[in-house]
Amino acid sequence: MDPTRRTWLAAERTWLAWWRTGLGASAVAIAVGRVVPGFTGGSHLPFKLLGFAYGILAVAILAIGAVRQAHVAEALRRGTYDELSSPLVLWLTAGGVGLALATLALIAVGF
Repeated sequence: MDPTRRTWLAAERTWLAWWRTGLGASAVAIAVGRVVPGFTGGSHLPFKLLGFAYGILAVAILAIGAVRQAHVAEALRRGTYDELSSPLVLWLTAGGVGLALATLALIAVGF
């Protein structure tokens, strides 16, 4: 197979990975914000807020994935490489870690 073709296919798989991650975050948003509160005897508000935050993360991942795909496609057309922004990686990681810690805190507190 032509290496250029393989590179384009790899770029498509990466875009699909952004989509899978965004859809996964959407599923977590629904689970945390709507399903889990039904099993708790405490306040639903913390779970709804956390679910909303996961939803925002999902939207961000989907949007960033689309922009990233466009940048990678343009770089491939030029025969160059488009590196993923380190600050973007840092912000997405911080957001994910923050949400995970908030989820653990809700579990530990026992809402």
